[in-house]
Amino acid sequence: MEWEVVIGLEIHAQLATKSKIFSGAATTYGAQPNTQACAVDLGLPGVLPVLNEEAVRLAIKFGLAIDAELTERSVFARKNYFYPDSPKGYQISQFELPIVGKGHLTIELEDGTEKVIGITRAHLEEDAGKSMHEDFHGQTGIDLNRAGTPLLEIVSEPDMRSAKEAVAYMKKIHSLVRYIDMCDGNMQEGSFRCDANVSVRPMGQEELGTRTELKNINSFRNVERAINIEIERQIELIEDGGTVVQETRLYDADNNETRSMRSKEEANDYRYFPDPDLLPLVLDKDMIEEIRATLPELPKAKQDRFVADMGLSNYDASVLTSSRELADYFEQVLAKTGNKDPKLCANWIITTLLGALNKASLEIDQSPISAEQLGGLLIRISDNTISGKIAKQIFEALWNKEGEDADAIIEDKGLKQVTDSGAIEALIDEVIANNAAQVEQYRSGKEQVFGFFVGQVMKASKGKANPAQVNEVLKAKLSG
Repeated sequence: MEWEVVIGLEIHAQLATKSKIFSGAATTYGAQPNTQACAVDLGLPGVLPVLNEEAVRLAIKFGLAIDAELTERSVFARKNYFYPDSPKGYQISQFELPIVGKGHLTIELEDGTEKVIGITRAHLEEDAGKSMHEDFHGQTGIDLNRAGTPLLEIVSEPDMRSAKEAVAYMKKIHSLVRYIDMCDGNMQEGSFRCDANVSVRPMGQEELGTRTELKNINSFRNVERAINIEIERQIELIEDGGTVVQETRLYDADNNETRSMRSKEEANDYRYFPDPDLLPLVLDKDMIEEIRATLPELPKAKQDRFVADMGLSNYDASVLTSSRELADYFEQVLAKTGNKDPKLCANWIITTLLGALNKASLEIDQSPISAEQLGGLLIRISDNTISGKIAKQIFEALWNKEGEDADAIIEDKGLKQVTDSGAIEALIDEVIANNAAQVEQYRSGKEQVFGFFVGQVMKASKGKANPAQVNEVLKAKLSG
């Protein structure tokens, strides 16, 4: 039987506020356990929550960025459950009336096509604390520093049909929340994490299969692995005569398997009701328009501009706009070169720079080569001061901090390209004179020998001869 996979994601993005969503306690990462949990976060008697306006503004910003419906009057609710890291016995969230309603996001698939993924809602809520097991020898430690940290939970429609589509969507959301400065996207610190709802159904069936929820996955690689292993588990289970149970499962990355955590609760199990301590949240139209005016150029608009105005391919533009920092770096390099050759800039950034950064496990904002330095190097390629081959040597020198800029390294190492036609002709005459047998082969029709001559001339010039001039003069002399 052929199976169709149905996937929806719930992404939790920590909002970039300095204080928590309902208290003035700090949200700084890495503080000593339980030093950033105040009386409000712990729900002690007599305390009242006060909504953080900045969290509201960031949620509105996200809603505008995905062209979503904004709910003019949203309500906070209590989601009741007991868990040790939630000392109040409930979580303040939003249920029937979330701040952000239906929206959408376009993703690029591997074959170059695009797909629109629906976003059901995005709602504000507070985070729980953290249970810690590894250091307590049969006991559990509770760190409540995260309790009350503001989150925006972004819930997609079940529109994804493969783990790769899910990862593409997650990466797109990750890029967007960083573009609009809503979330720092740091997965290692838990600022951006994902729950995946996965089900399978026979191909062509309208009715959805029973879904399982994979909890708190915090890397793109693990999202793909967890979804694929869960798809495999569900199909094998059904084909062996079993049934999928609606439940929450954990992904064990070490053993590459999912395992049951608890039976999946329904909404009525949480006994949602409006929080009596918080008034309904009413959005002001002037405030929405003020926030709209602060939106930067969004990734899709930037990508379209790179294609239309600069002649880049969709692929190149997609890579360069995958993060705001990378797009800014590209535009700074291009500006340094006088906006003359976007394709040359794109090629060097995507192929050479990103290759080196990936090898060194560095992000673009950690690049040892600044945009100004790379732009200066590309200017010297464009004006024929150096060849592409020599440019690679200079790139290595810049990477290793062997000079301030390309010009200094060219001068210091004597790497200036030979463009003097007389000097190039002299080198070619010498190579032809020393290789009479190969000259005869070329003139008798064995044209592949031409590469041999080019190599000999470049070797004689120590790589400094202008390759285009070498080819032109060689052809003329060998033909003569």
